Order: sequence, then structure tokens, then C-alpha cells
Amino acid sequence: MIKNNYFVEGLQGAGKSTMLQLLSDRLKDYEVFREGDYSPVELAWCAYVTEVQYEEILARYEELKDEIAEKTIREGEYKVICYTRILTDVPGFHKDLEQYEIYNGNLDRASFGQVILSRFAKWDGTGQIFECSIFQNIIENQLLYLMMTEEEILDFYRRLRKVLEDKLFKIVYLDVENIRESIEIIRKERSDDKGNELWFPLMVKYLEESPYGKKNGLRGMDGLISHLERRKALEHRVINEVFRENAVIVKSKKYELDEVI
Repeated sequence: MIKNNYFVEGLQGAGKSTMLQLLSDRLKDYEVFREGDYSPVELAWCAYVTEVQYEEILARYEELKDEIAEKTIREGEYKVICYTRILTDVPGFHKDLEQYEIYNGNLDRASFGQVILSRFAKWDGTGQIFECSIFQNIIENQLLYLMMTEEEILDFYRRLRKVLEDKLFKIVYLDVENIRESIEIIRKERSDDKGNELWFPLMVKYLEESPYGKKNGLRGMDGLISHLERRKALEHRVINEVFRENAVIVKSKKYELDEVI
């Protein structure tokens, strides 16, 4: 029997990592792709570089040459470096390679869309589980950095749906009912043992420094909630108008696994 593929989606704090683990525990022979892993469809936390750029990076970080090579996968004319999987104290290494991600407005709309669609078109996996590979990183970039309208984003997902037409998959969407409460919880969870927040300041900075955040004066917790409410409404719309037959929406942290599988 051909195995299904699962894409676990939802806002930050929805419990995607927990769902991923539950699915993995139940479907023991499935392959799991987490953010930052090398993935056949997703490029979050990975550098996407040409051969020339790759050689330039090796020259700049000769002391990390072996580690970089170990975390690099060739894809045709490009190479994918899973740079966040490289543990190093070399100053500026991770910040430098961030510029080679396809997100954060590093690519224009056409180029960004082409990279995503072409990788999904080449994907032919079965029995795979992906963490936020269809919505979160793509939509954040489209909303915050590429400043795309909701209709433009819907059009992108219609094209993606056509690419996925003959592929077997299910989107598992974890729906957060109270966004503010959820964010407050993960603010505390993602802090060090001294109570210093690690995730929240970075998330707010990411929002505030984005073109959309600047244009709309989004700041702090209220700005983040406003953005996430908009994103949630858009993701629901994409599911309802594009992926209705391939998606299940369950309440975040209030579901039975059998609802999903």
C-alpha cells in the first residue's frame, strides 16, 4: 500500500513539534523532516547557493570546511547547506550564511516562487512527515518581506496545488484558538534557566524590521498578535479554497491522533 505524506502546520506555539513526534511514534517506518533538516521540499534554516557562492563560503571559513561539506547536499546547479546544524563559535558564521536563505526577502517574488514550486514538482516521496513546510516559512516571507497581497498568495497556492495534483499528501493544521495565550506560554517555555527570553525578542525583531512591519507600525506583542491573526485567517482561507480535500483542521493540543491519521 502506498503511504501517505503529512505536512504539519499551524502558528508558532500550536504544538507542531509535538504532533510531529506523535505521528513519528505511531508511524514508525515514516521519515521525519524537522525545520533545519535537509528536506526535499523545504529550505528553512538552510543556505541555497551556487557553486561559486559555495566556494566563496569555503574560502571564508576554511576552518569549517569539513563541517560545511558534511552538511551540504548538491541539487543540480545549486547546493543546500544545512548551516544551522553546524555547531561553531566562529564569529558571524550563522549570520553570514543567513543571507543565502531564500526567505527574508533575499529573492524576488518570481525567483522565490520558482524555487518552491520546482522543488515540490521534483518531490516524489511517500511515507514522509514534514514540519511547517507548506505554510509557515513561505507565507511569513510572502506577507512580511515580499509584501504580497492575499490574492497573490492564494494564486501561488493554486499553482502549488496543481504541482501536487498527482501526489499523495495530507495537511494537518493545528488551529490555535487563543493566539495571545499561546504566545505567552511559549515565551516562557523558550527561555533559559534564568528566565531570559530567547525566542520572543527575536520573533518581535523579525516582525518589526520586516517591510510589512515597518509600513504598518507593528511593534511588540500587540503587533505580533495582529500579524498572526491575519496569517491564521489567510491559512484557513488557503485550506478552504485550495486544499480542502487534502487537509484536516484540529484544535491545537485538543485532539485525538486518530482524527489526523
